[in-house]
Amino acid sequence: MPPNNQFPINTPDVANAGSSIPRGSETAQPAAKPRNPNSTQNSLLLSEVRDNMVIMADGSFRAVVACKSINFDLMSSREREGVEYSYQNFLNALNHPIQILVRSQRIDIGPYIDRLVQIRHNQDNMLLNVLMDDYINFIDVLSQEANIMDKSFFIAIPYYPTGDMTNLVEQSKGFFGKIFSKSQNNVTKIDTITYEKAKTEIKNRVDGVMAGLFQLGVQSIQLDTKALGELYYNFYNPDTAVREPLGDFNDVTATFVKKGVGEAPVNQSGGTF
Repeated sequence: MPPNNQFPINTPDVANAGSSIPRGSETAQPAAKPRNPNSTQNSLLLSEVRDNMVIMADGSFRAVVACKSINFDLMSSREREGVEYSYQNFLNALNHPIQILVRSQRIDIGPYIDRLVQIRHNQDNMLLNVLMDDYINFIDVLSQEANIMDKSFFIAIPYYPTGDMTNLVEQSKGFFGKIFSKSQNNVTKIDTITYEKAKTEIKNRVDGVMAGLFQLGVQSIQLDTKALGELYYNFYNPDTAVREPLGDFNDVTATFVKKGVGEAPVNQSGGTF
């Protein structure tokens, strides 16, 4: 033990004496860059779109049914009563929650005006040309002064593998609780059995909803994978979607080739395939 007010003499560590590494061979490992928890991708509630379904980040599933509107005001009193009673029966027959969405979107009149201008150039009648010029100017002024809107109607059909009570628990958290909660950056993992069961359950629920809408006289169709991608693209990019609509998925795909596992098969003639 060294005396007071004296520093101990540095002695090499006996345990690490045989495993000492020269200074020149030490390499500094770069620190892993932390993932940004506030990125745009982490704020999305959906994880993937496939097989005509939307897989949410919490592991639940969604299917969307697009509906056409009916002119309720032009119906007679007896027809209105029939529609109202059919709607009541439709709601009472449901054994799962649904979400009815009405979306108002501004219509882009530009392609329609361009088509009219092209027709006007191909027209030889002078009187029709004058009338078309007046009509084109009227449509152009009307589109600038008034908001011409188009309404779309959708029904979202959810499925929770852990039960529909999960929906009530999520709703009890509140809107601001979900916004200011810390992102965990969890990866959504679903096993094959749960996924196949979800596909079957979603199909049964969609068929039941569409059958109930048919009793109301409302035409409906389930959105496929491409239509779901376009729907979410229009929702998250309302201004861009009008000027740059989403193209065909087949035009933006490319062949992906990766190296196989193991050795290449040998041809009997001596070469490799």
